[in-house]
Amino acid sequence: MKLRVSALAAVLAAALGTAAPQAVAAVPRPPVTTDAGSLAAAGRAAGSPATLATLSRFFAREGKVSLAAAQPRVQGGAVPVHYLSPEFVAGRAGAPVARVEFLVSKALASDGQVAALWTAKTPAGWQVVNIATGDDEFRYTAQGARKLPGGTVFREPQIDAWYVTKGDRVLPLDQDAVRAVGSAGTGLGAYRARVKAAYGDKLPGSAYARSGKAGGYAPAAAAPRAAAAAPETGGGLPLGAGLTAGAGLLAAGAVFLLRRRTAPRA
Repeated sequence: MKLRVSALAAVLAAALGTAAPQAVAAVPRPPVTTDAGSLAAAGRAAGSPATLATLSRFFAREGKVSLAAAQPRVQGGAVPVHYLSPEFVAGRAGAPVARVEFLVSKALASDGQVAALWTAKTPAGWQVVNIATGDDEFRYTAQGARKLPGGTVFREPQIDAWYVTKGDRVLPLDQDAVRAVGSAGTGLGAYRARVKAAYGDKLPGSAYARSGKAGGYAPAAAAPRAAAAAPETGGGLPLGAGLTAGAGLLAAGAVFLLRRRTAPRA
């Protein structure tokens, strides 16, 4: 089982001047643009001196490498990351199964550590709004391209499952997805029925979301740097609803998303 622990909701709530993280779910979410100019701007944000300085602190956490020796660098350009679409869950006609949630760039440290830099367009322009350990976004994108060329790789954040979809097929890319749809995958209609049953009453604006549980967060906000914030597997949609509201988050203090893995479930 994969568990991702996040302080994102608390920091976003603080940036918005709200008392509790459930307010994040109500923030309007403009589309994430993926044109060449946006990708280039996101890449510049990822490689900026401020980001690299924060990456040095990130990679040096827990004494894994010294601050001076971290020598972070960004490898490659920014790429889009798709998440399960609330419009698809709601059954909106013509809605794609997934939508672009943010852009991501890969960061490397001198000792081999890898991190993902999530970027989004804020009122102040393109900025890094989150730093996550590991290379999930890049690894599953490559895996999906091999498994179903030309398909769209996306994540179902409520269960941390990764899939690739094309036409009427939805194929699993990790064990969480296999448990959800089987090793052979499923049809698009069957997948919609499953996510509607699981999340249809948890969409933005629902009583579930208003209760503060959307995204899996309890109402009590954790400290922004806390490593024991609630996991994002609680079922609310969508996790990234407030990403674009987080202008200046990196300058004010990095938002760290730590991915931790336990032994696979039987």
